[in-house]
Amino acid sequence: MPRMNFPWSHSGDQSDSCKSLVETPQPVAGSVCVLKGLYRVGRFFGAFNRALIQYPHKTTAPLSVRRRKLGLALGGGFARAVAHIGVLKVLEEEKIPVDFVAGTSAGVILGAAYCAGMSAKEMEEVAATARFRDFARMTLSRYGLYASDRMANFCKRVVKIENFEDLKIPLAVIATDIRTGDAVVFTKGPLVDPIRASCAYPGMFPPVEVDGRLLIDGVLSYSVPTTPLRGMGAGCVIGVSLSADRSRQPAPRHMFEVIGQCFSIVEAKTCDLWKKDADLVLEPDISGFSFDCFDRTKELIASGEKAARAALPQLRRLLRLPQPYRVSKKVARSTSLPFAPSSQTDSA
Repeated sequence: MPRMNFPWSHSGDQSDSCKSLVETPQPVAGSVCVLKGLYRVGRFFGAFNRALIQYPHKTTAPLSVRRRKLGLALGGGFARAVAHIGVLKVLEEEKIPVDFVAGTSAGVILGAAYCAGMSAKEMEEVAATARFRDFARMTLSRYGLYASDRMANFCKRVVKIENFEDLKIPLAVIATDIRTGDAVVFTKGPLVDPIRASCAYPGMFPPVEVDGRLLIDGVLSYSVPTTPLRGMGAGCVIGVSLSADRSRQPAPRHMFEVIGQCFSIVEAKTCDLWKKDADLVLEPDISGFSFDCFDRTKELIASGEKAARAALPQLRRLLRLPQPYRVSKKVARSTSLPFAPSSQTDSA
């Protein structure tokens, strides 16, 4: 066995050995590299320890899950579209941001107002005083019984924004080319005329010409415009449908209810086209509400709010948001005074 040489191995006695331990030892060949390596390791761990002390959040903070971008598709329904306000109201109260909005027909008016920065409360106040005369003016025309110039004035007064690019939330407005039947999606340029085109209900309002195309109600393309939201970048899409079950309704009373019944039939047969792009479908109960029931604003908003609240747990899971922690009343009473003295202490 080779002999191991140590700095103290040649000491004469125990005192000399102890003295050699105190004094600086003379390294043997190769030990310098080992000491340098140990020194570098020590410096590394020292720097690492200082970083932990200086930036504790870097190591103790949990990994955050990125929220999916939310797109909201608002269907048509004329006065019944006021139910959309109830949906927006719940999203605001739960602090769930909307990243994209797409609207068709009457839904686009509410969508534009929301994207312009109006709160659900402000929209509710406007809806409470709105009437049919604010959107339509009787006229003599081969294409419709009412002109939509008042609708344009209403949008300018309420939305107060002229171009898509100035909206706070990206908006898509859906209309239909009456010649080709193609969907026309507006996301930039002037705002008011595309809104009028999307609301050009056949027989009621005449077609609107935009960029050389004659356009009518967007419901004929997308009754609920979920598909355009996917192209805008939405990771989660909510579709709000306001199509009532007309099989339980009385017989149509006039021409517009006849046309409305035709729309409902078409929507029922084509709903799979837009539902395939929806992660969540909300269907507020609007049974018993007529197309011009502007005087039932509170009931419509309550219907939209009820549908949205029922879907909140599912929506939070889709958006990867934490579920709210709710403390029961019994637990709240027991923990309201954690350091309350006992009865024995009081008597003492």
